Amino acid sequence: MTIRTWSPIQFHGTSGKAPFVLLCEHAAKDIPQELGNLGLDPEARASHAAWDIGALDVATELSQLLDAPLVAGGVSRLVYDCNRPLQAPDCMPVKSEVFSIPGNKDLTDDERQLRFALVHEPFHSAAQDLIRAQIKKSKTPVTVLTIHSFTPVYNGGQRLVELGFLFDKNSGFSDAIQTIEQERGRFKSALNEPYDATDGVTYSLRKHAEDLDLDATMIEIRNDLINTQDKAKEMADHLAQSILQAHETLHQDRQRKANAS
Repeated sequence: MTIRTWSPIQFHGTSGKAPFVLLCEHAAKDIPQELGNLGLDPEARASHAAWDIGALDVATELSQLLDAPLVAGGVSRLVYDCNRPLQAPDCMPVKSEVFSIPGNKDLTDDERQLRFALVHEPFHSAAQDLIRAQIKKSKTPVTVLTIHSFTPVYNGGQRLVELGFLFDKNSGFSDAIQTIEQERGRFKSALNEPYDATDGVTYSLRKHAEDLDLDATMIEIRNDLINTQDKAKEMADHLAQSILQAHETLHQDRQRKANAS
């Protein structure tokens, strides 16, 4: 298989100087023609199974509002899910939600390794480089934010939560922004919903932030709130305020503790 017609990553705002780096692993729904569209019809290729609807619009707006760099996925997560390691069963799923993925059935080890090399490796190498560059630029600790969306109905169940702030082991930034969101009272938010680390969704957080002792949170947004550009912009405006306040709160807390020691 030779892939010539697509790029696995997109960059936005790489000259940003703020102490944030944005990741959007499931930004795109594109499936290379060389893969025969994985045998999927147009409905499946446009569905939430293929990408996080509205997430890229929110992430690009946040990149501008925060003056922060963003690296986003360039192909559908059904080709390779950049928020999963190679050993994860769902990094190239044979079924996602209600959709069977014929093009992912009976992949050889070589085919799996090739997709890993073509999609996972460039994305995470770019993320690592952006974070290192931002650490050099910033005067305060860098926070990594991963932007995702989720469907209002999953396997027949209605999801009432509107915003989720996810973490693996380090809850600091998620706790801070959740407290702020509760005080603002506009959206129904929760920690580690509608997923948590046991669902395997914190791979990028661990790899690029928690394992490096950086603040981080995975922001999950119910996609009916961001499924147009106008709604995505409104959500980004809201989240930018909470993000900046949470970052300042943690920074001030650490300064107080340092001064007291």
